[in-house]
Amino acid sequence: MRGEDSIAGLRRTLWNALSLNSNFYEKTPYTARTKRIALTIVILAAVSRVFGSAVILLINRTELSVLLLALWIDAFALVGGYYFWTFTIFKIGQWLKPGHVSYGELLVPIGFAYAPQVLNFLTLIPLLGEGIERILAVWTLLSVIVAVRQGLDIKTRWAVLIGFAGWPLIQIAIGFVKVIKQLVPQWL
Repeated sequence: MRGEDSIAGLRRTLWNALSLNSNFYEKTPYTARTKRIALTIVILAAVSRVFGSAVILLINRTELSVLLLALWIDAFALVGGYYFWTFTIFKIGQWLKPGHVSYGELLVPIGFAYAPQVLNFLTLIPLLGEGIERILAVWTLLSVIVAVRQGLDIKTRWAVLIGFAGWPLIQIAIGFVKVIKQLVPQWL
């Protein structure tokens, strides 16, 4: 029964995060359970990204060592991006409202905001993958803005500025990962 409750809680959390429900972000308490759900969402996002990349790399008959390295880089980039973006938001939030929330407390709403990335496997759709990836990136940015606004209890314009502070760096990192994945086979 406990496993069913966890799955139902994860589904409910994903739905509220995907629908940009600001009340959800404001009313969700910071507990061990919400930390686990947020981390689960980030891990599911990484798995989704790795799955999409794996299918594309397998279709292109990528060598096993290159495939594994590329998938590891994808997963690390997504999870690392989550921690980096949260840290950026935390630092700017400390400047605006010192001592308001801790870094750990921000990991929960930002983790929830990564819910659109759970759909990352859709990027393997031919001809639509790049567009879907951009839509998911913007959707995640909007989710982060809602999470920051509610998590730091600030005005929307400040949340937009804070959300945008780390987002370009994350997008550059994603582009860098794509370039590395294309160059790795040539290096080996």
